[in-house]
Amino acid sequence: MNHRIVAISEHPEMASAVSEWLLDAFRHGLSPSHDEQVAKLLAQRAPEETFVLFDDDVPVGTASMVTNDLPSRPDLTPWLASVLVRPQFRGKGYSALLVRHVEAAAAAAGFPVLWLYTWSAEPVYARLGWERVSLERDSDRNIEVVLMKRDLG
Repeated sequence: MNHRIVAISEHPEMASAVSEWLLDAFRHGLSPSHDEQVAKLLAQRAPEETFVLFDDDVPVGTASMVTNDLPSRPDLTPWLASVLVRPQFRGKGYSALLVRHVEAAAAAAGFPVLWLYTWSAEPVYARLGWERVSLERDSDRNIEVVLMKRDLG
């Protein structure tokens, strides 16, 4: 299999598809519209970036590095966000490839730590070396989430 990961900043034609995937997977009451999400993806500036993983020529998933992902924790940056493998491609290790790619991008940008929050995938991230820090409240969804970090040094 031939894997490659591209940045949306270099392949803006992927923004609409990624927006659909993200809204299908993560939509909540405060989610942007499709067009707003596309505009947000296309407006990212370094160090923020959204990546798309291809297997051969098929886009299978996405992940982002963003400066702020949890409204209750604006003191922490950057964040691994929106890790998503399309349902028909799950179980093949693609999420690990995406996570490792964002980790490498954060390290290359000089960040010593990367943050994430999850409400359902703590074991997945723990297997990849992420450490649980605390329980937090996601005010957008009004749910409790696990805050995790990854030391990049």
